[in-house]
Amino acid sequence: MKSGTTSLGTLRRDLRTCRLCLEAGYTITPGAIFSHPPQAPVMLVGQAPGITEVEAQRPFNAGSGRRLFHWLEQAGWREEDFRRRYVMTAVTKCYPGKGKNGKGDRVPSKQEQRFCRPFLEREITLFQPRLMIPVGGLAIKLFYPAKMKLNEIIGTAAYFPPASLSNPLNFDLSSAESPATFDQLQSQDGRWIVPLPHPSGASLWPNNPQNKILIDRAIEILAQIRTACYL
Repeated sequence: MKSGTTSLGTLRRDLRTCRLCLEAGYTITPGAIFSHPPQAPVMLVGQAPGITEVEAQRPFNAGSGRRLFHWLEQAGWREEDFRRRYVMTAVTKCYPGKGKNGKGDRVPSKQEQRFCRPFLEREITLFQPRLMIPVGGLAIKLFYPAKMKLNEIIGTAAYFPPASLSNPLNFDLSSAESPATFDQLQSQDGRWIVPLPHPSGASLWPNNPQNKILIDRAIEILAQIRTACYL
């Protein structure tokens, strides 16, 4: 991380005290859920915390966390180490409440996403991660076109070379490389993007045998990056 701890402390305070969505009339549970170690070369970005995350005060708790960390452990990261060493955050930071049909959580509105976007940008600017793992549709759409299907994205990676990161908030895939396989000769000063599907038990997508193959491919890419980049 290239900024001082004071800046990180300010970001944490601002996250915890933000009430923009609540004041705009959204039925959220205020109180941002995130994990910020002092320094971190890896940033995992989810959609939004759920009710169990609010109760436990940590990202990806309970069922979604079990599936997510099963994938990450296959890539070589132990859950305790990952939680301790790396940033875990989300597109929106507060629990958005249940969906209208009572099944699953409400998807945060575009306005809520806009309210939270400056926080995510501050996180990226502060930590300048070498690996970002967007988890689930909202996070993946930060980088990938909305029209792309999940089975066109999972199992692939994008690499932003150092020259493309003079602006650390470069989300433009046209300035990234899309290697067919992991290339350990890529500069460690660049940034890798490796998407994963949402691990919620409410999602049936990961259960499809063909999709499992794509997830396994993503896990292998993550394992190679972790080893080659000493993450």
